[in-house]
Amino acid sequence: MGELKTLPEGWEYVNLGELFLIERGGSPRPIDDYLTDSADGINWIKIGDTKGISKYIHKTREKIKPEGLYKSRMVYVDDFILSNSMSFGHPYIMKTNGCIHDGWLVIRTNKEIIDTDYLYHILSSSFVYRQFSMLAKGSTVKNLNIEAVKQVYIYFPPLSEQYRIVAKIEELFSSLDKGIESLKTAHAQLKTYRQAVLKWAFEGKLTNENVKDGELPEGWKLQSINEIAVKITDGEHFRPKTQESGVPFLSAKDVRDHGVSFDDPLFISEKTASKALQRCNPEMGDILIVSRGATVGRMCIVNTNQTFCLLGSVILIKTKKEVDSRYITYILKSPFANQKMIAVSGATAQQAIYLRDIKNILIPIAPPSEQHRIVSEIETRLSVCDKLEESITQSLLQAEGLRQSILKKAFEGKLVPQSPNDEPACILLERIRAERAAMPAKNATRNKR
Repeated sequence: MGELKTLPEGWEYVNLGELFLIERGGSPRPIDDYLTDSADGINWIKIGDTKGISKYIHKTREKIKPEGLYKSRMVYVDDFILSNSMSFGHPYIMKTNGCIHDGWLVIRTNKEIIDTDYLYHILSSSFVYRQFSMLAKGSTVKNLNIEAVKQVYIYFPPLSEQYRIVAKIEELFSSLDKGIESLKTAHAQLKTYRQAVLKWAFEGKLTNENVKDGELPEGWKLQSINEIAVKITDGEHFRPKTQESGVPFLSAKDVRDHGVSFDDPLFISEKTASKALQRCNPEMGDILIVSRGATVGRMCIVNTNQTFCLLGSVILIKTKKEVDSRYITYILKSPFANQKMIAVSGATAQQAIYLRDIKNILIPIAPPSEQHRIVSEIETRLSVCDKLEESITQSLLQAEGLRQSILKKAFEGKLVPQSPNDEPACILLERIRAERAAMPAKNATRNKR
């Protein structure tokens, strides 16, 4: 199995089962009986300990009692472990000792035969991950077992060349990571700039250079949302009976940044819809705000003349004719109003925006003609932000593609020069076979250390 190509001089193409002893972790159960804060506890290595890291595991959040070792498996500094469930196939190098549960595999390596960093990089490559994906078992949750991992093939160069490959990969990755960090910084700065544009806009500074800090421009006034609206309501509080077709019945998931989505709607009968529309009748130009759930605070302007109904997790605001709904939408997205909405929603586990609260939020209202100018200024600036953000996103995708391209080139023998003085990998394979023959006896005592 794998992607066998013409091999460089001195290389071999072998499966992991031929190269390594691969063992699975174990979990003492019930685990709560084995967890401890004692100083003599053994590090308990969990998938959660890899959050925010990509290569090395230096510490764990939990420990188990020493007697738990006999129902688990010990790993040591510089051992190589591989996740075998959920986010399977992710490799890590240990920089601490500890026990692994059955969501991990340990790959025992001999540093005189294969470089751990080389193994890390090749198992991080897309061509190895494709093999993992094909071999993983399970319909809902994919898992890798020992036999599957043994079948995965890798390119195996001379040891000296492994060192040269790793050095070059890490040199190139270092430059690439600096570029990615710059892109992420620029992305964060764009977000800050967007918020600054909205802040300036509703302080009057986008259209009036003479505005003093803390004062409203001439002709502006503070008004509640209730004062600038002809209707503020929300959708149905009880989900009606749905059917295969009929009038679309939209919920929070269908409120997108640029308008409502009919990609995956529910449907209700026309009779049910006629009653629902008496309470909440969305029309072109109305403002919709998600009032609860994971996307609380997301809002858009209705961008369709199609009739649809709403669930109660969405608030509808119909503005007066003299008020530009785009102006109100932008102000509600601005730090000025957004912070107020969050404040009244309460710091609960699941924040929500309530009708009684949103009606009383005070916002600065410019004269109608200036509202249009402000919207135009905002959209001009945010349009530039959108294009820059698109470019940054594309560059980040290309960076990941470049990372895989570097790995591909490395494991085709095209990244560093070969040397006739390197000991061929076939000699290493002979040593591995000898080492493997002696390993079971050594391994039997290893967990008792």
